[in-house]
Amino acid sequence: MEVELKGVLSDLEALRRSAPADQSDPIDKLQLRIQHLTNLAKSEPIRRSKVKNMSVEVVDSNPYSRLMALQRMGIVENYERIREFSVAIVGIGGVGSVAAEMLTRCGIGRLLLYDYDTVELANMNRLFFRPEQVGMTKTDAAVQTLQDINPDVVLESYTLNITTVQGFETFMSSLTNKSFSPNKEGSGVDLVLSCVDNYEARMVVNQACNELNQTWMESGVSEDAVSGHIQLLIPGETACFACAPPLVVASGVDERTLKREGVCAASLPTTMGVVAGLLVQNTLKFLLKFGYVSPYLGYNSLKDFFPTMEMKPNPQCSNSACLERQKEYMLAKPARDAAARAKKEAEALATVQGPLHDDNEWNISVVDDNETENDADGQSAGALPEGLVRELPSADEYQKPTVSEETNDKLDDLEELRRQLEALNADS
Repeated sequence: MEVELKGVLSDLEALRRSAPADQSDPIDKLQLRIQHLTNLAKSEPIRRSKVKNMSVEVVDSNPYSRLMALQRMGIVENYERIREFSVAIVGIGGVGSVAAEMLTRCGIGRLLLYDYDTVELANMNRLFFRPEQVGMTKTDAAVQTLQDINPDVVLESYTLNITTVQGFETFMSSLTNKSFSPNKEGSGVDLVLSCVDNYEARMVVNQACNELNQTWMESGVSEDAVSGHIQLLIPGETACFACAPPLVVASGVDERTLKREGVCAASLPTTMGVVAGLLVQNTLKFLLKFGYVSPYLGYNSLKDFFPTMEMKPNPQCSNSACLERQKEYMLAKPARDAAARAKKEAEALATVQGPLHDDNEWNISVVDDNETENDADGQSAGALPEGLVRELPSADEYQKPTVSEETNDKLDDLEELRRQLEALNADS
């Protein structure tokens, strides 16, 4: 771009020289405009080239060296597998946008982004979005930023409202698209993250994931912005969002009627950043199979309290797709439990206790306390070569207290006194 603009400037300069003097002003104005565009082109951020393979090489030019260190330290078995996963994020707001950035920096393979809203100045108290993006759709603004951060990630954006009939159909169709991983079982994504701010959208995500038997995670921040939570939902195995609905959902009240004119919900970037971090941490553990994946984790910033709990599915759930998933889970449970036991027993048999460390650079050995202290030559293990003596006593040898001559004299005097007393007693 910069080279082309310089070429246009050269052509204009040649045209200005050949043109009459009374026609030079328009050409000068055009030159100034092109010069301005050239300066803007110079100020554009430089995008890094794509990285074909993740490397463990520790160099400044490797964007994945610190992530691959997790594999070297034994936390993750194979971190590079993260490029095989697809994650859908519904709601690119205070939590969803930060979660998208974290996953992009972690090198996720594919991100699907859903939102219908546009960026406003009122969003600037949150993280991620920038003032120059005001007026853009949140999905387009997110793609613009995320592409600059990591061009290796495949980004798909959907500017739509999933609560509409057409939006729901597009949402379902995109989740089942397997173009990224043709051989993947189930749907086309590995995990759905719900980061929406209303119950209607949560129920739509719940319905879609129950129908597709798709594992998903729900997240939210309270209206007063000082607490939040994340929740793992596995259809049939854990409670879905309709199994134990919030009061607003259970009562059937239209939540839009609860909003008051001129009153908006509070928003803290700190709380949203914490919830987004917990959500992505749980996502990485779920995808890469390390650590403990929390079924539910709350956050109360006023008391620094993190409650946890597990919620089983409701056999009387109002969602028919959830009841269907529950039946499938119970039918497959005996075979699944048997396979888990067999795997555990096989691992126990295959485990052979060996040395803690294969290498022993300093030839350190552990000696049993019951072994004799004499070595192969019959000498004491602590014996010194001939001609050498110990200046200090050995720490392992019990030192008998020495009896001084003064002590012996005192004992003799006591013995003499005893004999004298016995003589006096005999005379009397």
